[in-house]
Amino acid sequence: MTRKLALIVWLGLLALTAVEVWLAYIHTPPLTMLIILLVVSFGKAALIASYFMHLRYEPRAAFRLIIPVSVTFALLLLGFLPDAMRLAERRK
Repeated sequence: MTRKLALIVWLGLLALTAVEVWLAYIHTPPLTMLIILLVVSFGKAALIASYFMHLRYEPRAAFRLIIPVSVTFALLLLGFLPDAMRLAERRK
């Protein structure tokens, strides 16, 4: 990775972080903020994994492992969601 490309990626990450901070200061509905933050965070994670973890230069077979791992992780999170909702209801 060249210095110019690293600087461009770093500036992109800085801009996405600025968007996240800016969202904290404006008054947006929580659901809208959550959706925007998730999209921005996914973009940041993709940039970091692609360039700084060098996945962009790996063979496609290694890159395809990310999809099943991500699906498994999402299913595990959904498995814990009922517990989190129950605890949230108990706190009220």
